[in-house]
Amino acid sequence: MEKKSDILSRIDRRTGMTVPDGYFADFAKNMALSLPEKEVTELPRRSFWQKARPFVYMAAMFAGIWCMMKMFTLMGGANASLDIEHYPGVTTALSNDHFVNEYVAPDVDQFDIYDDLFNQEEITPEEFFDFDPEAETGIDGDENFVYPDQF
Repeated sequence: MEKKSDILSRIDRRTGMTVPDGYFADFAKNMALSLPEKEVTELPRRSFWQKARPFVYMAAMFAGIWCMMKMFTLMGGANASLDIEHYPGVTTALSNDHFVNEYVAPDVDQFDIYDDLFNQEEITPEEFFDFDPEAETGIDGDENFVYPDQF
């Protein structure tokens, strides 16, 4: 007896799920006929509250955010002074030359110093450029010093 090597040919491939001939050809027409007739009606008109509700909710949300921010500023003491005298740790650190030379001075470049000098009311740019280091200090000027007009 010869065995078949094709396993699919050995089993019956009928699942029992069949449809009559031409069933899908008329499916849409038969389905439309079997549905009940429905009257097309006009949608109900929306009331004023239904139209205004999203805007009222949005206004309430913004009012809630405003109240929350107001409470945060009242609890946080926004009226507290930010003067350096109120922070003894910062005052102590800035009075220490080692701290200033290691942590503050490297972050400041010459442009920042010139900008701060020009923004002060006591000195004008003309007075700054007329500065003579030899006359002020009695010491020869630094050769590596870059005057603003040399940029």
